[in-house]
Amino acid sequence: MTEKWEPSPQALEQGLYVAYAALSTMAVVPIYFGSFASLKKWKNPKQKKKSKKDSKEDSDDSDDEDEVTESMSLEDAYMFPVFGSITLFGLYLVFRFIDKTYVNYLLTAYFGLLGVMATTQVGVNCVAPIVKLLGINVDKWHLTLTKKKKELYAAKFTILHLIMMVVSVILSGYYVATKNWIASNIFGICFALNAIQLLALDSFKTGMILLSGLFLYDIFWVFGTEVMVSVAKNFDAPVKVIFPRLFFGLPAGQAYQFAMLGLGDIVIPGVFVALCLRFDQHLAGTKNPNLGRSTRFSKPYFTACFIAYALGLGTTIYVMHTFKAAQPALLYLSPACILSVLFMGLVRGEIKEVFAYTSEEGIEAAKAKEEEEKKKQEEKKKAGEDKKVPALVKTESVVSEKASSASDSEQEKSGTPKLRKRKGGKAQKNKK
Repeated sequence: MTEKWEPSPQALEQGLYVAYAALSTMAVVPIYFGSFASLKKWKNPKQKKKSKKDSKEDSDDSDDEDEVTESMSLEDAYMFPVFGSITLFGLYLVFRFIDKTYVNYLLTAYFGLLGVMATTQVGVNCVAPIVKLLGINVDKWHLTLTKKKKELYAAKFTILHLIMMVVSVILSGYYVATKNWIASNIFGICFALNAIQLLALDSFKTGMILLSGLFLYDIFWVFGTEVMVSVAKNFDAPVKVIFPRLFFGLPAGQAYQFAMLGLGDIVIPGVFVALCLRFDQHLAGTKNPNLGRSTRFSKPYFTACFIAYALGLGTTIYVMHTFKAAQPALLYLSPACILSVLFMGLVRGEIKEVFAYTSEEGIEAAKAKEEEEKKKQEEKKKAGEDKKVPALVKTESVVSEKASSASDSEQEKSGTPKLRKRKGGKAQKNKK
């Protein structure tokens, strides 16, 4: 009978240090590069705005375009922990009452499809600058779907998108077939990069409320219940980065045991760090209107918040390793990120600017919302006017009939002769 192999305490300790270093690297790398990817070309506020037609023509001809981002508002920040709790508890119930094998089949297919899109975009973002540096011209195609002159969908792609999509499909197929942890990490990192790049907080107030809400969310679901840990263990999908606890020296045939870090502990602080970088760009752009796409500007808030995140993550790992128990990472990450920005604002005397700042995405979202509300009000007003018109016509008709009958009665009382039509069409005078 073969004895069960167990690593020595020293080997296991060293293996954990390697795992912690790997997890930390997989956390800070997406935040750093995702933050810079979220930067848009700085536009001079004093520069005359182009018409929609001219701007559309420029965007069609130019390769220097910004990705479309999704802005998170204050209302979204308040509701995020609520919807997160509903989703988390729902998954807990699903895993409790349904065989997790079937649930994970469905999740694998879903995240495999999402992984194709995420890795394609990240791959293009990585390869495109190299191709441009080599001076290789790449053809661009425009796909537009319209209905009665109304644009329903528009997409732009190059041969790079097609190549990276083929690579992504192969990688996705490999992940679905094997559940390989390296492929899972590739998908997870790509998800984090895309989320940090494309999800933009509209202000520091929104970011602080979001981090504070998820601070309480993490504490409750990790310390208060078994829900978070249970779902994390059963949820077999690339929504976390993992690394073997003992990567070196594991005998052949032995299964890996993994240390893990959830993507939420990367993405949520990551979008806040990205906001800090955009705020630094805003401060630099107000002094230098021709900043453009240059990243050579002072980054005090980004640097402070990024370092604070790294220290908070290190604290999380230290406490987890010391007490041998799962820790809510946002318990340490949220205060670290918030306090770093407040401290930097106080030191630089810019605390008012910090709370007054609204990102470009937030301004655009507010304008779009205002235009939508105006459009709805106009439609309601128009609908109300349409309803009033028939009623007005009917009222005028009734008034006319009443006036006619009143006139007849007055004529009868005064003895004035009145004309009446006969069947033959001739009028006859009737005297009183």
